[in-house]
Amino acid sequence: MNKRDHHWVLASATLLVSLASETAHAANDAASQPRTPLPAITDADRRAALPPLPGHQVHDQALNWAVVIDQLESQHFEGSSALNWNANAWVGGDIDRLWLRSEGEREQGKTHKAELQALWGHAINPWWELVAGLRQDFKPASGQTWAAFGIQGMPLYGLELEATTYIGERQQTALRLEASYAILLTNRWILEPTVEANVFGRNDAGREQGAGLADSEAGLRLRYEITRSFAPYIGVSFNRLHGRRAEQARDEDEDLGQTRVVAGIRLRF
Repeated sequence: MNKRDHHWVLASATLLVSLASETAHAANDAASQPRTPLPAITDADRRAALPPLPGHQVHDQALNWAVVIDQLESQHFEGSSALNWNANAWVGGDIDRLWLRSEGEREQGKTHKAELQALWGHAINPWWELVAGLRQDFKPASGQTWAAFGIQGMPLYGLELEATTYIGERQQTALRLEASYAILLTNRWILEPTVEANVFGRNDAGREQGAGLADSEAGLRLRYEITRSFAPYIGVSFNRLHGRRAEQARDEDEDLGQTRVVAGIRLRF
């Protein structure tokens, strides 16, 4: 092959490569274009593909219940002892529930404090619930009946808050504030600080009620959950009288404050 033939072969090969490349590009462009143009997506198409999800209908209609005895304990202080309880129960659904609360104290075989509350609760969001109902005090003295209104909830995991206002007989009013926070140390060891305070609108020495902040209790309890339903615990409780209630106790030579060592069990059903 002479020099002239060599140039002719090279030019022919270059032309063939160029034609093959253009043909491939044209085929790709043709394949990328749909034969029938796709219609634009409408709101109706979106609603058909993603219909609104229904609510938790099964949970809303289900009837559930629980009983929790937060404190069933023996308290020891200054050569004496007392039995203390604090329990609640509820039955209902996700939105509306019937609540029962009870707390009290027995010292040296005598009941010094005992009350029962029946409240209707209505959830206003996933974390808060409004409550209203009745509270009956059996002790101290001859007892007392109250109308109750309040709010309760769990704004953070493990943190429970309650604020309840009471309107009682003889124009007496009261406010109770309660808070507890379950601190998970391990899967079974839980440390729980608690605080409770009672405020009254008027003096009533016969029922151990003094105007203003009357009494408070701060506690710290460490429990071990053998199961979620059974947990023994130990702890300490600091009880203190304030204001007019402290003056009443001072006149009767009562202690204004006590530090109590406690031991008990927490039950859940």
